[in-house]
Amino acid sequence: MANAIFDHAAEILRENDRGTYTVPTHGLYPFQWNWDSCLTAIGQAHINEDRAWTEIDTLFDHQWDDGMVPHIVFHQHDDGYFPGPDVWQTHRPTPTSGITQPPVAGFAVRRIFDMTKDRDMARARAGALLPKIAAWHDWFFRSRDPQGTGLVAIIHPWESGRDNSVDWDAAFERVPTTGVLPFVRRDTQHANPDHRPTQAQYERYIYLVQLFRGLNWDNTKLHDASPFQVVDPGFNAILLRSCADLADLADTLDQPGIAAQARAHLARGLAAMETLWSDAQGQYLCLDRTLGTLIQSPSIGGLLATFAAIPQHRAAAIGTRLTILGEKVTYLVPSHDPDAAEFDSLRYWRGPVWLIVNYMIADGLQQAGQGDVAARIVADSIALIEKSGFAEYYDPTDGTPCGGGRFTWTAAMVIEFLAQAGR
Repeated sequence: MANAIFDHAAEILRENDRGTYTVPTHGLYPFQWNWDSCLTAIGQAHINEDRAWTEIDTLFDHQWDDGMVPHIVFHQHDDGYFPGPDVWQTHRPTPTSGITQPPVAGFAVRRIFDMTKDRDMARARAGALLPKIAAWHDWFFRSRDPQGTGLVAIIHPWESGRDNSVDWDAAFERVPTTGVLPFVRRDTQHANPDHRPTQAQYERYIYLVQLFRGLNWDNTKLHDASPFQVVDPGFNAILLRSCADLADLADTLDQPGIAAQARAHLARGLAAMETLWSDAQGQYLCLDRTLGTLIQSPSIGGLLATFAAIPQHRAAAIGTRLTILGEKVTYLVPSHDPDAAEFDSLRYWRGPVWLIVNYMIADGLQQAGQGDVAARIVADSIALIEKSGFAEYYDPTDGTPCGGGRFTWTAAMVIEFLAQAGR
């Protein structure tokens, strides 16, 4: 069974390969997405090492001069996706979006470097990427943490990767829709509308895009101009884990300046993460930076914090929280607490299971000595594949496949799960 699953996953990676980058899935997502590509490269490294490095190289070829790496690169014209380059208007040589996504590249490059067999290639390719990743990290702390708190804010829900999470609801309500130009969505033509963000949410998404576009995508202005500023523990955990991996890799590759700066970011960030902890919820919570208050939303973002080197007692508490969640659902990890009124088992990030987040949570738990909970997450992930195939995401109660099908990063994560288990 494991060999058949691996072969099927490899087939999906080949199917969605466009030569130098992959698309998440045919139709629904026809371009290169930032964190999709980095996580996909981890899966590719088990099949073709050169192709894995190229995936990340291609993404960073479109890094902005200020250090930002955009969340979408529009390599080829395709009118099947909204919003396209005509909406973003970032005026790049190859069109890109104007916002970013979770900075998982540092982790991905370290993971690929450690696993690949061609050591000369690994040293050369990783060595060339390190300054670019470091510049991206520096950009985050400069542009999205202007007060030097140690934690960065997202200024658009799309940056989180968890587009319609319950975490954003209250803060997002303050985003107006006045002046939003008429638009036609394309996502609901490729996937069940009941599985996607609502029209009201989309109008606010586009309001923010138009606002930032009106500021010429000047990242010295966007943070303070945005009516949506949220510090997400999951997003910050990814950034801090990437800082840690970047520092270790920089030591190995004799780039001490990068290592020192990365460790400075890491130390400040880990200390600041404590301000997001909630004893009442037993997990980390998002912070509404505009109001200065924690958002009482028990979502997967606060559990994803395990991906960073959080204190052992915090990781143990999250392990307990996951064990309790595991009694409420058939498959871990739901993207929102099933007991919450806002939980929706089928709608995008308001309840469904995503294997990429499962992978990161399990990795963090394993590092923190919570191996039993990590094993449950991995077992549930493989069971979902066996039951429902390589979907974008899944209903945590019965495993119903949701969103896009034959999904690239789902396939890549399954390859990783199988490889790490020696299967």
